[in-house]
Amino acid sequence: MSSSRTRRGLAAGVSVAALAAASLLALSPAQAYDPGGLAGSSLYVDPFSTTLEAAQSLSGQARDDAQLLGSIASATWFTKGTPAEVQAGARTYVDGAAAAGKMPVLVAYNLPFRDCAQYSAGGAADTAAYEAWIDGLAAGIGDRPATVILEPDGLGIIPWNTDINGNAEWCRPAELDPATASADRYEQLNYAIDALGALPATSVYLDGTHSGWLGVGDISDRLIKAGVERATGFFLNVSNYVETPKLQKYGTWISDCINLSQNSWWEPAWCASQYYPANPGDFSTWGLTDAAYAKAYADTGVVRDPASQAHFVLDTSRNGQGPWAGPSAPYPGAPAGADPEVWCNPPDRGLGARPTTETGDPFIDAYLWVKVPGESDGQCFRGTGGPLDPERGIQDPAAGQWFVEQARELIELAQPPIAPLDCHVAWDASGSGKASSAKLRLDGAAAGAPWTVSFVLAGDQKVTKATHGSVTQSGHAVSVSGTGAKPGNAPDVVLSVKGAAEQPWIFWLDGAACYSD
Repeated sequence: MSSSRTRRGLAAGVSVAALAAASLLALSPAQAYDPGGLAGSSLYVDPFSTTLEAAQSLSGQARDDAQLLGSIASATWFTKGTPAEVQAGARTYVDGAAAAGKMPVLVAYNLPFRDCAQYSAGGAADTAAYEAWIDGLAAGIGDRPATVILEPDGLGIIPWNTDINGNAEWCRPAELDPATASADRYEQLNYAIDALGALPATSVYLDGTHSGWLGVGDISDRLIKAGVERATGFFLNVSNYVETPKLQKYGTWISDCINLSQNSWWEPAWCASQYYPANPGDFSTWGLTDAAYAKAYADTGVVRDPASQAHFVLDTSRNGQGPWAGPSAPYPGAPAGADPEVWCNPPDRGLGARPTTETGDPFIDAYLWVKVPGESDGQCFRGTGGPLDPERGIQDPAAGQWFVEQARELIELAQPPIAPLDCHVAWDASGSGKASSAKLRLDGAAAGAPWTVSFVLAGDQKVTKATHGSVTQSGHAVSVSGTGAKPGNAPDVVLSVKGAAEQPWIFWLDGAACYSD
């Protein structure tokens, strides 16, 4: 099942603009954060995300696509840096979310030999370095609400691991000691669970792979060894494409398998899965596995209790059309049996369910966009010599870089469909240095009706006056209110700014995100 491994581009951790905005306040509308955890909270939209950063160098449809995707909450990845650097980056990001009363989602992705030193190679040098890095991340989060997606692939790919059936797995790096490498991975993850779990308002989720990969018993066994009983739960499908209904069943079975194994004589190896008695390729048979769990509960006397069992979250960023089946014939120049890399920038995929913490399922805390949709998985050669992707006929962007064509596909083929933004803000700045101004023209404000446009400044600018309106500013966050739209090309409001009137990366008009030039 190694062909089903997830891959992802590495986000920068925190954008340069975000690091400059330590006290920013996001102004998109949402309920106040419930300190009880991720479930039921309101997710944070970072006004300086890598998606909105990409939009700054784009124009036309490509810019609109990036701004649309950037108006929706997605995770921020922390992938490198010293302990002090990750502490500063996490503090900045969580500061912004806390000021907005929203829930930030952080991805910790820095395990030693992550991804078995392949496509997403990198990570801390050793266990001691990793534990110091985790301490830095925890210090940056502090006592503010946060959700941590802890190490995608961290349990799916374990160096020198033997699976639950006694089979030696493929990741066998010569640099590591075969006698201790697997145990080291569990030590690292248990340390992270304890460090992050000790924080008063942080939810932590471990890697649960996805239903196209490990069987239920195998991943349940790994989760137990990694300390899932001290975590909030586990995550599924990060950077992958498996359909939500399959993930719902798979995740529930994992939670049941853990529950049975920890509260009775049951063993993870006995847990039914997507592979038996179900047929993984025939979803209509998955009810057989449901029935197997009902019998296991009856046999053990254990009671299913969603409130006390491990919960899970799903990455729905790219699963709207399900997985790609691969090419119908080998690519010219590729050897027989070459890997088509179905995980790598597959064509004709779509966005899945929008991020939400109101799922209607007692086991599922949230649908999240963990993988940042629109960012490339890397350069995909699919068994050929490259440099072109033979499926697309173009050279794919490097991992983590914006992929214009893929972003358009994800939007066009989104399931459920995604509506375009229905307002536009034009920002015309003049002047520089100590004083400047910006003329704002609003397309979408109702004639004669009051309106409020909100945005976040990246620097230390101060809006001192609003002609044709009123202005309030708290830190970097600005709200401008007025009434009606001005005729012709006249600006709806003119702002006087102390400092450079640099254009914000995203605007909200009456709480709804807008396009901008």
